[in-house]
Amino acid sequence: MTTEALPGPPGGTPPRTPPRTPPGPPRRALPRLLAKLATDRLGLMSEAAALGDAVRVAIGPRTLYIFNHPEHAKHVLADNTANYHKGIGLSEARRVLGDGLLTSEGRIWREQRTRMQPVFQHKRIAAQASVVAEEAERLVARLRTYRGAGPVDVVEEFTGLTLGVLGRTLLETDLTAHGSVAHAFEVVQDQAMFEMITQGAVPLWAPLPQQMRFRRARRELNRVVDLLVADHRPAAGDGGEGGAVGDDALSQMIGAAESQGGPEAGRQRLSDELVTLLLAGHETTASTLSWTFHLLDRHPEVAARARDEARAVLGDRLPEHEDLRELTYITAVVQEAMRLYPPVWILTRRAQEADVIGGYDVPAGADVLICPYTLHRHPGFWPDPERFDPGRFLGDSGGRSRYAYIPFGAGPRFCVGSNLGMMEAVFVTALVVRELRLSTANGHRVVPEPMLSLRMRGGLPMEVGPA
Repeated sequence: MTTEALPGPPGGTPPRTPPRTPPGPPRRALPRLLAKLATDRLGLMSEAAALGDAVRVAIGPRTLYIFNHPEHAKHVLADNTANYHKGIGLSEARRVLGDGLLTSEGRIWREQRTRMQPVFQHKRIAAQASVVAEEAERLVARLRTYRGAGPVDVVEEFTGLTLGVLGRTLLETDLTAHGSVAHAFEVVQDQAMFEMITQGAVPLWAPLPQQMRFRRARRELNRVVDLLVADHRPAAGDGGEGGAVGDDALSQMIGAAESQGGPEAGRQRLSDELVTLLLAGHETTASTLSWTFHLLDRHPEVAARARDEARAVLGDRLPEHEDLRELTYITAVVQEAMRLYPPVWILTRRAQEADVIGGYDVPAGADVLICPYTLHRHPGFWPDPERFDPGRFLGDSGGRSRYAYIPFGAGPRFCVGSNLGMMEAVFVTALVVRELRLSTANGHRVVPEPMLSLRMRGGLPMEVGPA
């Protein structure tokens, strides 16, 4: 591709510079790319990253502009964020999730973000440390019962833990009474990914097994939402009659919903927001914990050092918020797990107006993808990138770009719950490794499953033994 300037029109007008288009695979590769989109999305993104930091991939009627450099991520997610709305996958998932914080845009998103910000303030999260520690202690007690009793799916255990934490810290309710929630969210994730692959071309009312499972799951989630609101409304109503509205997320959402234009609109907005909060609030942390213990099992020397730190810092007591400053190695273990297996593995945007990213022209309407999974493995910023090494996060970063590591996103849409998620992951890791050793069941092959979050296909069966 030539980069020479094209001659301009007569009359002394400066020569035109031809547009610089990112390279990409030939169109004859379309069938293989479509197959990868459906069956091997991480392989598709890794293959694109191998071609360069900026790649253009045509898949059917869509052309994906995939950028894999920290400066590209900074431009899209922070510097020019107003030009980039939620893109492929999330825009289609809006049919599934509605206008929650994950999918909404513009005024609706700003209102939701402003409403949720106080719920996640540092002071409030620090005050919830004892709740997180108690839930982590309950998890250890459950795992203890499996010692010598055969494998247990720790993904299910971590999911139950994160739902318990979410319910008590953000909603001031007990989500363990709603055992169907986790399965319903799994179905919703499946449907959201189906929407991305099919580009929203299949009606939700179509009598396909996938669609029918989704409709049942959404009905179940709406039922749970109604029960949570009914249980919570007296407190919110008391606040509305002159007292202070509760500072938990559910009270804030109920108050906002009651101010919407009409009861039906308010109910739908409340349902969308709460379902999104429940999904995003438990799924990403459960995923992080699953990958953390998979990696600890594969690296016993790291597990031993983490265990030594947990025992030295905590002794036999539960962790407190101030202990996060001392649990530095365990924090680094969690950070390194999120580097290799970021729970939010891809960030999709759609350019509202034409732009230039890293010297490449991006047309209006283009699908722009930033993939933390590949960015976190960029050899220019991460030496020996496939190696699990928590030491990367101890001491000096060596001048590494802030945007080379974005497990919680970046810019205005940086994950509002990141502090709670990190505290939860560090506390759980510390309490489990202090007492127990989790070993992957013989014969089980761990396979990443990139959905809305980076899950493990088929769960993670692990044997529980003494540390």
